[in-house]
Amino acid sequence: MIKASRKGIVGNGIETIKNLANPLSSKNYRGSVIFAVEPTNDQRKTLEDICPTKALFSIKENNAMGLDNGKCITCGYCSEAASKTIEISNKPAIPVNVKSQMIGYSGPQTLSSEKSYEQIGNALKEKIQKMFGRSLAIRQVDAGSCNGCEIEIAALNNPIYDIERFGIHFVASPRHADVLLVTGPASRNMEIALLRTYEATPGPKIVIAVGACACSGGIFGDTYATTGGIDKVVPVDVYIPGCPPRPEILLQGLLLAVNKMKLE
Repeated sequence: MIKASRKGIVGNGIETIKNLANPLSSKNYRGSVIFAVEPTNDQRKTLEDICPTKALFSIKENNAMGLDNGKCITCGYCSEAASKTIEISNKPAIPVNVKSQMIGYSGPQTLSSEKSYEQIGNALKEKIQKMFGRSLAIRQVDAGSCNGCEIEIAALNNPIYDIERFGIHFVASPRHADVLLVTGPASRNMEIALLRTYEATPGPKIVIAVGACACSGGIFGDTYATTGGIDKVVPVDVYIPGCPPRPEILLQGLLLAVNKMKLE
């Protein structure tokens, strides 16, 4: 980060474009679980038991195995237990409008598009200018997260991603916001605060669930201390799976949200 900032200050080139001109392709990134082959009956039972968030589940009617990307935290336990059956792809699962769309089955999985950060950002910038004629304002709400998602959200404003050049900025008050970017499983202590934040946001408004915890409760689940996902408290328009989702996928989720938004 310090090196990138220094290059920007002394004028050795634009770090953002140089780093993000190509589609997401980091070999070491743990993006999403994919089935290499159909799990056997014995493997299904083992995989169900070993998954800490119960993202893997058997479907008796189809004699297959399902995967809920909204619950998956890509811990890798499943691939360790059945390395020839399950792999961890370096491509994240895509944001969706409907929660059920995060569920996949044995075989090829739906992963993120091959568009680069620049391409997604420019498409988003064009949409924002046409719809608003001004910047898109985001209020980020931590509803009890571990702060992993916050680190990725904060990266959107660094010299590498620089999201403000696309006409997007973060605001301190929900009364100034167009979009609520919510992380965490919505703990019981944050339930009322989240609801009041939603009510204070002027319409039209979009709510985005960021990360596995916000989508389903994630590793925290649905317990006495949590609500099991923010859609138990407020209506959600876009779900972004991941633990945590990368900045590229956050931007893709924002584009999906803007496409859904209708101005009053």
